[in-house]
Amino acid sequence: MSTSKPKIVVLGAGYAGLTTAKRLTKQLSAEQAEIVLVNKHNYHYETTWLHEVAAGTINPNQARVMISDVVSPNRVRLVYDAVVKINKEDKRVVLENSEIEYDYLVVALGFESNDFGIKGMAEHAFAIEDIDSSRLISEHIEYQFAKYNNEENVSEESLNILVGGAGFTGIEFVGELAQKVPELCKKYDIDRSKVRIINVEAAPSILPMFDKELVEYAKKSLEDRGVELKIGAAISEATAEGFVVGEEKELIKAGTIVWTGGVKASSVLGNSGFELVKGKVNVNSDLRPEGEEDMFVIGDCSWVWNKEADRPYPSTAQLAMQEADVVAANLKALITNQPVQDFKFSDKGTVASLGHSDGIGNVMSGYKLSGKSAAAMKKVVDNRSLFLLGGPKLVLKKGKFRPF
Repeated sequence: MSTSKPKIVVLGAGYAGLTTAKRLTKQLSAEQAEIVLVNKHNYHYETTWLHEVAAGTINPNQARVMISDVVSPNRVRLVYDAVVKINKEDKRVVLENSEIEYDYLVVALGFESNDFGIKGMAEHAFAIEDIDSSRLISEHIEYQFAKYNNEENVSEESLNILVGGAGFTGIEFVGELAQKVPELCKKYDIDRSKVRIINVEAAPSILPMFDKELVEYAKKSLEDRGVELKIGAAISEATAEGFVVGEEKELIKAGTIVWTGGVKASSVLGNSGFELVKGKVNVNSDLRPEGEEDMFVIGDCSWVWNKEADRPYPSTAQLAMQEADVVAANLKALITNQPVQDFKFSDKGTVASLGHSDGIGNVMSGYKLSGKSAAAMKKVVDNRSLFLLGGPKLVLKKGKFRPF
């Protein structure tokens, strides 16, 4: 470590990274440590709102929060640049336009879409990864509607929206589409029956994190609003026309193709020589990778083991923000020569939206919600995440208060 005050570098301003930087300003004085936050853009985006941006049901700006509104540039040095590589041996981060040395490093670079090697998926399908990719999807969908009545020989399948994956993102996305498509049909004078919303999933069910009763509610809600669920249908290939699915190799055609079937850690980790397990880094109970004393890897970049369930915790915003609390405390402990603490996850429940006014959820130790009560709870969860980041001021500025 350098003889001057230690430099803590946080990579990424998602839920994990931005919360870490914010907590560090509370845990450590300016004399104790220099804090640097590196992010590609000058804004944070609410990852759990991206499906709404992609469907066009909220404005992209609502999901975007300026980093300087959350952490003071007078207290945290903000570097807006893309991370290229982490050199662990000489404790240096290579950026596109510069380099940064560190004494302590927090890697919270977020996720990238994982197509699991499905042929053609990367070339032909959109992915919900960030604000720009999500906005591109909504603009593409609307373009398909806009040109339908204005072009000769337009394909009937061009209005179809095909979504691969029926986990959290996929189901929340088609729930928003079920709300948006009737609005687009009215706007462009198109019969609703001409538009298909098709969700394809290889597993035998949707939303594996919920119990059967809530899953059945979600399926009925979506199907009643025109969503076609093709469950147990593996995608073998994506083409410019659509997905090839099932043993019969059926080609489902669509004008908009979106893949939501999986994520992996930022490719920076693999390029930097980290050992990856299913695309992420395994970390110990104190959130440091094995053999690393001065580095933490959190959020979508890491697997944190749930010993009771004997599997990793699923990557969620609440997990990332709780990890950030522990990392900030552990960095203070390292700097002040105190023992570090282990991470213990406190599950506040899980809520999935099925559109603006519908949803399902498990909250408060297993209490089940569905319908408008779940949708209302989802808005509470979203506003709480804003509150934890930026307090009441940010909630008033970006919060969800739209009535049903």
